[in-house]
Amino acid sequence: MPGEGFTPAQWLVLVEHELLLFAGLFFLLGALDELAVDLIWVWLRITGRGKSERLMADQEQLPLSGRAAVFIPAWREEAVIEATVRHALDAWPQADLRLYVGCYLNDPATARAARAGADGDGRLRVVIMSHPGPTTKADCLNGLYRALQDEERSSGVPFHMVVLHDAEDMVDPAALSLLDRHIGAADLVQLPVLPHPMPQSRWIASHYCEEFAEQHGKGMVVRDALGAGLPTAGVGCAIARHALMTLDSRSAGEGPFAAECLTEDYELGLGVSALGGNARFVRCRTASGRLVATRACFPAKLEAAVRQKTRWVHGIAFQSWYRLGWSRNPADLWMRLRDRRGPLTALVLLIAYLLLFLVSAGWIAQLAGFAPEADLSPALLVLLAINLASFAWRAAWRFAFTAREYGAAEGLRAILRIPVTNVISIMAGRRAFVAYVASLGGRNPRWDKTEHIVHPALAAPHREAA
Repeated sequence: MPGEGFTPAQWLVLVEHELLLFAGLFFLLGALDELAVDLIWVWLRITGRGKSERLMADQEQLPLSGRAAVFIPAWREEAVIEATVRHALDAWPQADLRLYVGCYLNDPATARAARAGADGDGRLRVVIMSHPGPTTKADCLNGLYRALQDEERSSGVPFHMVVLHDAEDMVDPAALSLLDRHIGAADLVQLPVLPHPMPQSRWIASHYCEEFAEQHGKGMVVRDALGAGLPTAGVGCAIARHALMTLDSRSAGEGPFAAECLTEDYELGLGVSALGGNARFVRCRTASGRLVATRACFPAKLEAAVRQKTRWVHGIAFQSWYRLGWSRNPADLWMRLRDRRGPLTALVLLIAYLLLFLVSAGWIAQLAGFAPEADLSPALLVLLAINLASFAWRAAWRFAFTAREYGAAEGLRAILRIPVTNVISIMAGRRAFVAYVASLGGRNPRWDKTEHIVHPALAAPHREAA
């Protein structure tokens, strides 16, 4: 029987070889996938289709073409909601703005903080849910939608768009006018998200900087150009009023947001596209070079970051698999495959780190004379060389996109943070799988939200790229 009489050291070499082949092949597939996106983005830049728009100074805070509602669902956000409300109402002086903040009966502190942030501004609407929280974020959004309908009926004036934001967001002064301008030609508009780098959490919170810089600087640009469905980020996105009405009617009046879904923002964007709606991802810079984007502080502790990404992987990779299915459109199919690769990526990364341990152990065994030297085939050596070159290529892109928004120092840190990012992905992938299996038993999803204690309006400013 093959393998009989193998010493433990020889078994180690054999397992190492097979794992190298398995991980190498999957890393190669991922590299080809990313290379395709890179090449499309380069072509878009060459042809001028991938360049950011420019706003003149007098275009940043234009009057709105109709009434706009901003939805902010909140649960135990008393630490940040006051700053969020105050900054939003100051940054957006338009009279046609209404800021809806959703709170719960058993969370009076958040409601008080929201009202304090408005300082008597009549454009704020604090909406108290009729049931205790937390439920899901989407359930809270549906409560805000019903409050909007009530205001439309009482005033006789319809809204023409709804903008989604989170309780910890710092909005851009030019964002509302920009969304208003584009929503006339689109049913959904998404602006970039720009995480705030946190000096007190260089390795955890700041790793979101490079992820969003690359995804919202390249990935979403390519997705928009291909005409694939655009998942919203849940912040800095506008939805046309008629699109929400259609989604509401399809749910038999239960609300346009999927209350049982953990990633309602992702499902909302693809839902608008499934209705035949036109979605746009808009990158725009002001006359001074500032990227018009939503700024926010992300989790600074490992446990909080893993919990947040667990929710993303669970909702996007597992829930959407059966809730949204697939698509016959080639571009949509490709993008959904990319969206749902998180658990597989986590598994392959885990194997890669296991390989580092095994290779180290094998090398020590070889030096001690307990194991034969690993005999790698020429094909495997070529595969490893390609993957090494791919890693260097990916690191260069990560540096470039991060440095563009945050400067060269943060770009270098983005490369150093790659192992941290990978460990968080592995932990989140495992927890998401466990949570998904538990949900099959009928357990209702809960708002496993991230705790926010820092607001970017109160944090130290960072360098803005031109």
